[in-house]
Amino acid sequence: MANPSSLIISRRALQIAQSVQRPLYLFTLTAAEILQVAEISRVNRDGAGDLIGYQRAPVRAHIQEIVEYLDGDNVLFPNPIILALSSDVHFTGSRGPKTNDGVATAGTIDIPLVPPDRPKPGWIVDGQQRALALAQAGNKNFPVPVTAFIADEVSVQRDQFIRVNNTKPLPRSLVTELLPEVTTELPRRLTLKQLASQLCNMLNQDEKSPFHGLISRSSTDTKARKTTVITDTSIIKMLEESLKDTGCLFQYRNMSSGNTDVDGVWRALMVFWTAVKDTFPDAWGKPSTKSRLSHGAGIRAMGRLMDRVLVAVDPLRDDAPELVRRELAKIAPECRWTSGTWEELGMKWNAIENLPKHIQELSNFLIRTYVTSGRTPTS
Repeated sequence: MANPSSLIISRRALQIAQSVQRPLYLFTLTAAEILQVAEISRVNRDGAGDLIGYQRAPVRAHIQEIVEYLDGDNVLFPNPIILALSSDVHFTGSRGPKTNDGVATAGTIDIPLVPPDRPKPGWIVDGQQRALALAQAGNKNFPVPVTAFIADEVSVQRDQFIRVNNTKPLPRSLVTELLPEVTTELPRRLTLKQLASQLCNMLNQDEKSPFHGLISRSSTDTKARKTTVITDTSIIKMLEESLKDTGCLFQYRNMSSGNTDVDGVWRALMVFWTAVKDTFPDAWGKPSTKSRLSHGAGIRAMGRLMDRVLVAVDPLRDDAPELVRRELAKIAPECRWTSGTWEELGMKWNAIENLPKHIQELSNFLIRTYVTSGRTPTS
């Protein structure tokens, strides 16, 4: 705890001698103490135009997600805040024969607290979003692991910041594939992606699915990749859009309870996409280089058409598969998935790319063609 009389935070710590000049220190601070002892060095330029600082601007949504997690139950927060500390911070090794095991030395680290008008003795090298969230969390005494080193020079701090943050991020497809395996409560943003990823697994694994074995995921082995023609990110984005409030799958989600009628969603997906496979047999199951129906733009555009078609056709009807095929027959003559030119778009079949502009143009064309053709009565 901080000692008010001496204005020092004293903590039990380990000193790890990775370098004679810059040993590492491992200790804990409370959520309230992090920003008491450390500044966030914002990246900006001084009056001469020179770059100062190194931290990006705070991401409000990300901070709020962390706050919600911290204020929940059974919190596990293993990621340390990395601090650069000024030379005003001192470590004192403990006395005794068992305070050094050849790897680390036990002792006490003393961090001085300073008045508001003076520079703080620490700077956050990594973990600014977590530090800001900790400051907003309800439990101000929550213990936070800290890794620190002594460095008064901004150049050293910035060097460590770049090294810590310059690693390649996890592939998005790997993150989404891992989501269904997470059993703890997730932020709202990830809950929808988790559901979409679960459905993607079902579509790829169920032998009755038109997508069976066609979707490439991070876990797909080398041999199986030879037959996969659709990326899981395209499927997941299509599903996420349709599960939102303007999509046809939204009706199967109970927003108050957080539950989803997965059987209803599955029925809708099977009815529509089996009809797509039946309507375009020559374009289905081919690599995107040979069929834009397997392409991200094709999947996303047909997903948006699904939201329109399943307004006209109740997928729970016994004759729903036939009715959807009749609806898709209205657009089939205008589609150029494997050859030719999309006349109204003025683009060759293989010029369609997985770009927001192309996805939007293709979606608009398919929906407009469908709507203007007139819907088939279903009652």
